[in-house]
Formats: sequence, C-alpha cells, structure tokens
Amino acid sequence: MKTSLGHLTYCSNIHPGERWDDHFSALQTSIPLIRQAVAPDKAFGMGLRVAGLASKDLLLESNLKPFQEWLTEQNAYVFTMNGFPYGGFHDTRVKEDVHAPDWIQPERRDYTIRLFQILSQLLPAGMRGGISTSPLTYRHWWPTELTRTEAFQQATHHMLEVVVELVRINQATGQVLHLDIEPEPDGLLENSAEFIEWFNGQLIFDGVPYLVQKAGLSEAEAEAALRTHIQVCYDVCHFAVEFENPDEALNRFEAEGIGIGKIQISSALKVDFENYVSEKMELLSRFDEPTYLHQVVAQHQGTLLKYPDLNEALWDGTPTGEWRIHYHVPLFVEQYGLLNSTRDDIVRVLNRQQRKPFTEHLEVETYTWGVLPPESQLPIEESIIRELKWTLAQVEGNVRNLN
Repeated sequence: MKTSLGHLTYCSNIHPGERWDDHFSALQTSIPLIRQAVAPDKAFGMGLRVAGLASKDLLLESNLKPFQEWLTEQNAYVFTMNGFPYGGFHDTRVKEDVHAPDWIQPERRDYTIRLFQILSQLLPAGMRGGISTSPLTYRHWWPTELTRTEAFQQATHHMLEVVVELVRINQATGQVLHLDIEPEPDGLLENSAEFIEWFNGQLIFDGVPYLVQKAGLSEAEAEAALRTHIQVCYDVCHFAVEFENPDEALNRFEAEGIGIGKIQISSALKVDFENYVSEKMELLSRFDEPTYLHQVVAQHQGTLLKYPDLNEALWDGTPTGEWRIHYHVPLFVEQYGLLNSTRDDIVRVLNRQQRKPFTEHLEVETYTWGVLPPESQLPIEESIIRELKWTLAQVEGNVRNLN
C-alpha cells in the first residue's frame, strides 16, 4: 500500500509451495484477509515470491492473465519480488542451499530474467520495480582466494547479462527495473564495505565495456545503467547482525552513488551476556532449529567473531559481550524473555527514510513463523497483519516525530 514513506508490503515467501498453483492458492486465501485488516480502502501492494518452477508456470498466458485479472479484482498490485530463495523454502532443510543455484550458475541468471519478464507485465504504469536476490553466493563454498576471485568474475558476468535484459526492457517500455542485491552474513557480499568494493571494482570495471559491446551504450550510459539497474536490498536484520550502524551504512552507499532498491523490514535476535548467562544460553538453544541458517556475530571488546550457524555458536562460542543472530523474529515483539531484538534499527532506518528518502519500496520480511518456539507462533494471517500494523504505526509515528 502507498504510505508517506513509500510502497509498503510483506514478502510472500512466508507462503509455502514451489509451483504457481500453490503460490496463487495461498495468495487467494491470505491477501483478502490481510488487505481488509490493514488497508480496506487502499490499493494493496504485494511483495511477490515466485519459486523457480513457479516462474516458468507464471510466464504462461494461461496463468499470467488470470493472475492479472485477480489483482484487478482485489485492487492489488505487484511492485517488488523476492528472487533470493529459488526452491523449497518451508518444511525442508534450507540452510546454505538458500543460495542455490547461486550467481555462478546460469540457472540463477535465467530464473532472474524470468522474474523480470513477469514483473514487467505486472508493474503498474509509472512505477519502478525491483527484485531482491542473493549476494552472489555462499562464502563458505569458496574457501580460497583463487576460487573466490573466479566466483566473483563468473557471478558478475551472469548478473551483467541480466542488466542487458533490463536495458532492453527499459528501451522497449520505459520501465525502470532494478536488481536489488541483498548482503547477508556469510554471503560473498556480506556488508556495506564488501558491497561497495565489489560494485566500484568488479561490477563497474567489467560492466562498462560489457554494456558498451552488448547493449550499444556509450561508456557514460553504461555506468549510468549499472547504477540504475543494480542496487542494494537493505535488509535491516542482516545489517544489524553485522553490527552496522544504519545511518553510517546508508551514508556510505549514498556517498558512492549506489542506490537502495528496497528496505526489507526485519529484526534479528540480540543478547548481551552481562548477566543470567546460563539462562540466556538455554533460551537461545530453543531457537536452534534445522531449517534455516542462523548465523551468529559476537562482539566483545570491539572484536567481531562469526559463527556459520547458531548450533556452532552454542557449542563453541564463549558467551561474553553481545551476540546477534540472523533469525527474522517478529517485529511486534521486542523481547523474548531475557533475549532482545534489533528492532530499534528498523526505527532508525525509517527515520532516515523520512528525513531523506532513499527508496520507494518497503517490504516486511518475517518468514520464520513455523520454526519459532511455540509461544511465539500465531496463525499466519494474524501474524502478517500484526507485522504490517506495527510497521504502519512506526511510519505514522516517524512522520509525527519529525514534523
């Protein structure tokens, strides 16, 4: 829905399924209930997740046209998509395979192009559209500098092929579509510094001559196209786990001329070990589950120590200082017993958006409902409604506080 800070939605990766029929059935059940609760008199914006197999289904006219008609009936529109998880994302072991196929594989390129072809047909006139995606690959799949360099080169090449398609779409339709890369702990692009180094180095260095050759652009046009079509997905949870100050990170991106395509509004677990250490470790153990990666970054006396997953931190970590855990916990809950969250970072990001707008797209992304401890679980539509209402309250509060 349109708000004073941009178009707000939730990410439909919360709904299971790998085929379009499954996706559409979940949307038909959930969207009318959610829309009636949070925006009964407004057009309802959607953050659409379409799995790899479903993307092939939805490109068929027999599926795309009925979906377009349903969107019209529901007074709903699609302005952003989540192209990070390719395959099964619920009721199966996901862990590091959320990156597969990674950007080194042509399947990731082809999937992303299909998503943009879908988005181009769904996007309302005059609106920009974005698709979030993996930060190239999973860091621990490429343990040496040599193979990591090769991974950067191949992943960047495949991404540039997507940019050529986005230039073509722009020239044919006037639509501005952007690929929003989502840094996260243990991604090959993990934080703002790594993203900026890659963007100003590999992407620009390889991308300008590539677009000159493949898209017939001048060098200046090629660099402008890269800055238009390759942007950042600022996942608040991910940057918080990396202990990045939101204002400082956003200032760095702005200074480098790198756009923010989307804010993913999400919250991580946070725990300090000043007291009640054994009790907090016991509570943390209840969040250790086998479906998703829950990377841990521990800060002690200015030093960061990283663990690929919560179970490793619980087993090998020393409970001192502060830990932040990649979990995407509910936004409307600030504390989990003796554990806290990084929810304050969301407020800081929204305040920055109010002071100096840097994106048009805001997407709530809490997808871990099914693996939360039982006392934190609610029916899915009720959960999404509470997340959106909490976010809307922050948006309205930011406007009042800053006037």
